[in-house]
Amino acid sequence: MDKSTGSHIAASTPCALPVRSKARHPASVGDAHPKRGSRMRTRAQQKRDHPPMTDVRIRDAETADLETITAIHNHAVLHTTAIWNEDAVDLADRIAWLADRTSHGYPVIVAVDDSGVLGYASYAQWRPHSGYRHTVEHSVYVLGGQHGRGIGTALMAALVERARAAGMHVMIAGIESGNAASIALHERLGFTEVGRMPQVGAKFGRWLDLSMLQLVLDDRAEPGAAS
Repeated sequence: MDKSTGSHIAASTPCALPVRSKARHPASVGDAHPKRGSRMRTRAQQKRDHPPMTDVRIRDAETADLETITAIHNHAVLHTTAIWNEDAVDLADRIAWLADRTSHGYPVIVAVDDSGVLGYASYAQWRPHSGYRHTVEHSVYVLGGQHGRGIGTALMAALVERARAAGMHVMIAGIESGNAASIALHERLGFTEVGRMPQVGAKFGRWLDLSMLQLVLDDRAEPGAAS
């Protein structure tokens, strides 16, 4: 996960997934008991904020996507505990990151619709020693205002299939223990929590606990001599 805790996934043909369209900025919430006219305006606003269904496609990331990827990454750094880094990065950093991932055969994928990039995901080897070569750790991030559309789930499902196709055996997720939504998403995809490490991180003036989840990707009894 960019060598940090995150979460919250050979080129392939882009796949279209039905995902509900959503405005890029959350709508404001009106009064709890609006008058009739206000209620009518609220309904009209809801129609604008929730346009008809649209196709979201999952494809490999391209250099042109990196400006949005950088913005998504930096938002997570500065405002969330999805990434346990505290310094924003520039576009050159993400260009180098993408080049490093692809040069090692690790996927970086994006979810896009007609408006642009909505989220991204990637994985890399969990630890650098050769004995861990069958295990990868992933990261998945969604653009602000796009949560609740199933984009994270779509990215994760695609990333898991990439890992299986590449012959990986286990996928690891390291998630801040207070991130119940991310943990629940991973559990729906078959991940199991295998450990929790209290106070191993620090951000925003407080200690952070790390939950470790894993998904076994195949049923091999042993890695095999050719691996």
